[in-house]
Amino acid sequence: MSSTPALVELNGVSKVYRSLQGSDYVAVRDFSLDIPAGEFFCLLGTSGCGKTTVLNMVAGFEATSSGTIAVAGKPVTRPDADRGVVFQGDDSLYGWLSALGNIEFGLRMRGIAKAERERKARHYLELVGLKGQDHKHPAELSGGMKQRIQIARALANEPQMLLMDEPFAALDAHTRADMQRELKRICRETGRTVLFITHDIDEAIILADRIGVMHAGPASKLKGTVAVTLTPEERERTHDKFTAVYREVHGLIRDEVAISLKRAH
Repeated sequence: MSSTPALVELNGVSKVYRSLQGSDYVAVRDFSLDIPAGEFFCLLGTSGCGKTTVLNMVAGFEATSSGTIAVAGKPVTRPDADRGVVFQGDDSLYGWLSALGNIEFGLRMRGIAKAERERKARHYLELVGLKGQDHKHPAELSGGMKQRIQIARALANEPQMLLMDEPFAALDAHTRADMQRELKRICRETGRTVLFITHDIDEAIILADRIGVMHAGPASKLKGTVAVTLTPEERERTHDKFTAVYREVHGLIRDEVAISLKRAH
C-alpha cells in the first residue's frame, strides 16, 4: 500500500437489490478498499462477483445499502464531475456530434465558454493520439478511436479520477494491446487516479500499480491485493517477473473461478 493519502475510501460497503418476489440479492457485502491518489487500481473478479456494482457505487450511479464511500473526503451521494466514467461500449458517444463535439459536450453542459472548451477539447484529442480527427463522427471511427474519444471526453472535465468498466473488452487483440499502452501513457502524463474493472489477469498486470481480487459472488468482498512494481519491460507477458505476478494473482482467483463455475451449474 502506498503512503500517499487515500483519494477513494470504501468502508464496509454492501449492496442489496430488493426483489419484488421477496428474495433479496446481496451483490456486495462488507467491501472495504482505499485507493491512494495517483494509483492505477485494477479490480479483478469472476463474472457476477459485483465488481461493476462497486464501480457504479463509486461513480454515484447506485447508492450503497450500507457502509460509506468518499472521494477526497467528500461522501459520494450522486454522480459528479470529480469522477469521469469510461464505459465498455461506445453507446455513450453521440452519433450526431463530431469527435471534437463529443469531447466538448460535458464542458458545454457546465457552461464553459466556447473558446475555452474548444481549447481543452483539442488538447485532450491530441493527448489520446487523435489530432486531425476532430471533424469525424463516431460512425467514421474505428473501435479503438471511439474508446480514445470516450477517454478524452472523460479527461476534458479534469476529474480527480477515472472509473473504467472493462473499456477494451469489445476490441480485437491488437487494438486492445495498443489501447492498454496508450492508457498507461495517458495516466503517466495526467497523473490521474484510476479504478479499472477487468476479468483479465494479463490486462490487470499490464496496467495496474495494484490489483484487487474479489471473492466469487454473491455477497462478494475483496479477497486480497497484489502490488505490481514491474518496469514497462517487465510487463511483457514473456518476462519472468510478469509470470511471477501472474502466478500470485492466479493463486488468489483460481478458487473463486471454481466456486463461480460450480454455482453456475
